[in-house]
Amino acid sequence: MRPVSVWQWSLWGLLLCLLCSSCLGSPSPSTAPEKRAGSQGLRFRLAGFPRKPFEGRVEIQRAGEWGTICDDDFTLQAAHVLCRELGFTEATGWTHSAKYGPGTGRIWLDNLSCSGTERSVTECASRGWGNSDCTHDEDAGVICKDERLPGFSDSNVIEVEHHLQVEEVRLRPAVGRGRRPLPVTEGLVEVRLPDGWSQVCDKGWSAHNSHVVCGMLGFPSEKRVNVAFYRLLAQRQQHSFGLHGVACVGTEAHLSLCSLEFYRANDTTRCPGGAPAVVSCVPSPLYAASSGQKKQQSKPQGEARVRLKGGAHPGEGRVEVLKAGTWGTVCDRKWDLQAASVVCRELGFGSAQEALSGARMGQGMGAIHLSEVRCSGQEPSLWKCPHRNITAEDCSHSQDAGVRCNLPYTGVETKIRLSGGRSRHEGRVEVQTGGPGSLRWGLICGDDWGTLEAMVACRQLGLGYANHGLQETWYWDSGNITEVVMSGVHCTGTELSLDQCAHHGTHVACKRTGSHFTAGVICSETASDLLLHSALVQETAYIEDRPLHMLYCAAEENCLASSARSANWPYGHRRLLRFSSQIHNLGRADFRPKAGRHSWVWHECHGHYHSMDIFTHYDILTPNGTKVAEGHKASFCLEDTECQEDVSKRYECANFGEQGITVGCWDLYRHDIDCQWIDITDVKPGNYILQVVINPNFEVAESDFTNNAMKCNCKYDGHRIWVHNCHIGDAFSEEANRRFERYPGQTSNQII
Repeated sequence: MRPVSVWQWSLWGLLLCLLCSSCLGSPSPSTAPEKRAGSQGLRFRLAGFPRKPFEGRVEIQRAGEWGTICDDDFTLQAAHVLCRELGFTEATGWTHSAKYGPGTGRIWLDNLSCSGTERSVTECASRGWGNSDCTHDEDAGVICKDERLPGFSDSNVIEVEHHLQVEEVRLRPAVGRGRRPLPVTEGLVEVRLPDGWSQVCDKGWSAHNSHVVCGMLGFPSEKRVNVAFYRLLAQRQQHSFGLHGVACVGTEAHLSLCSLEFYRANDTTRCPGGAPAVVSCVPSPLYAASSGQKKQQSKPQGEARVRLKGGAHPGEGRVEVLKAGTWGTVCDRKWDLQAASVVCRELGFGSAQEALSGARMGQGMGAIHLSEVRCSGQEPSLWKCPHRNITAEDCSHSQDAGVRCNLPYTGVETKIRLSGGRSRHEGRVEVQTGGPGSLRWGLICGDDWGTLEAMVACRQLGLGYANHGLQETWYWDSGNITEVVMSGVHCTGTELSLDQCAHHGTHVACKRTGSHFTAGVICSETASDLLLHSALVQETAYIEDRPLHMLYCAAEENCLASSARSANWPYGHRRLLRFSSQIHNLGRADFRPKAGRHSWVWHECHGHYHSMDIFTHYDILTPNGTKVAEGHKASFCLEDTECQEDVSKRYECANFGEQGITVGCWDLYRHDIDCQWIDITDVKPGNYILQVVINPNFEVAESDFTNNAMKCNCKYDGHRIWVHNCHIGDAFSEEANRRFERYPGQTSNQII
């Protein structure tokens, strides 16, 4: 019997809906809300892929014809009105640029403007029904709160082909019954349909199809597979085919976006002469190592020109690109799944789950390098996609683009859990150890457990960042688990699981015994991210010879070199390298001191509270890294000195106020403030490196610690100092950093 196509099923489903009043949503008079006058003659539905039942492309049926809405001027207020039309209580978000795929038919509404209180979309202003200058690449979508209006029928949320869509894809290994390492990279393609998992007939199966499947599973590319072996194996096995006729272009982010043909339930012959489709994917080195595969010897590649910042989970973040040695962001105009997928695959992940706009992953700082990026999806790098170079007036950082990529399933989250916490985001850390047949849960020794280790634990749990890493967990009951199975854990903070961190192995050694001296975490989906304005340091650096009689307060707070103790007080002076520092919070959560205000220390001399013992380190280093002078800044007072235009100040130190730095604000320490210096009295003339490190002891969690250090070249001739080439530790390209380290100073007094 010939298989039926999606189009045929759509017609059949529509006829069934016409025969069934409940399908079309004719609500019973007793339960349905009053019919809104403005919605007479209109019907609404959510469409597109991939999506959940409460989100999708908005489609409106008017005069018997289905059409879409253009995203021009679309707002959350319009989404609220449409979600209520669809039977939901409110909207939680909206999407642009056909995130759920382009629709068909008319574009019914353009420049839709709603206040959010309208009872119907017909009460909102627009260009008029059917009057639009958009294409379907600009179709708008909504994300509704998964909560129904009381008494509302599901009538408006229909999609006649819904029961024929591919919801998930997986690879099922055809050989090997033992415990296989994850992620699975090769096997039979299986798709989950509404009635269960089914296999795909390999007739007409192409490399483009494999590319799409691998992308969905978190792999950047595919490779050829031994089809003859699998066909021979297939002859001995029973199969359940549900899908055939798959025709992908190769740029799709989801298999549902490809042309698909489904078998009908009463088909007796399926995939005659064929076999199940088989796919083999190539993992990135990051995931190949976790699955125990041999790391492939890849050709040396150039330095990375694309990176992700600010994401709480692997494979997500704000997109930043490298241009002329400077990292900058990408404007979200025309940002779509194709461009996002190019970024994801370039970074070693699969295709994109989401193309994020509106600085969903936090705002960047500095240049915006690209705008209106239009990728076909086949490009090897985002830089190969057509784009427009922009000026500062064209776009703002509130429009920074981001991505959320598909990741391989590694199962690391099953080997860790939290216990005793008040919510699923906190508790005592328990890990699973041992081999097959001898698996057991145990605790982690709290010795030396800190923010970096907690960050890895929260990432492994899928809970984002760590607010706190606790070495004692007295108030979290461990229940029946009392054995400590891991100690000496030391992480860099970038690992995907605690197993990848250094630790004592099977030998457990704790300085303090007992289940209360074990590791705990408090996780959060958001975190702060501090960044020093390096150009200001370079612009404001100068030398001051300050009399000793003006430095009593600074000496009391240990802001001078040790040799100052033997000076002839109050006579003489100290030579100070002074500069201003402006510290921005670019994260998605406010930066707050670790200690509560009850433990802040009052300094009578300067008349302020210190909320952190050490907030910043200042060092003068020789070219080989030897420290010759140092300074430090206790958090004299963390506050919002200035903020972006649309951000209000929240922290102010006056009158024992709360201390911190709000997202989008910065704290300015002027060059003329005590301890905003390095005492270089004992430094000899020569070439040096000035280094500034924020939050050096990782006391407060941040989303990114790699940008907490700043370096500058400086030349000191005994009378004057030249500071130049200041940059954040990760701001320069690798080649520029190599040049910096190789030639750390000047050979003359000319500024390079």
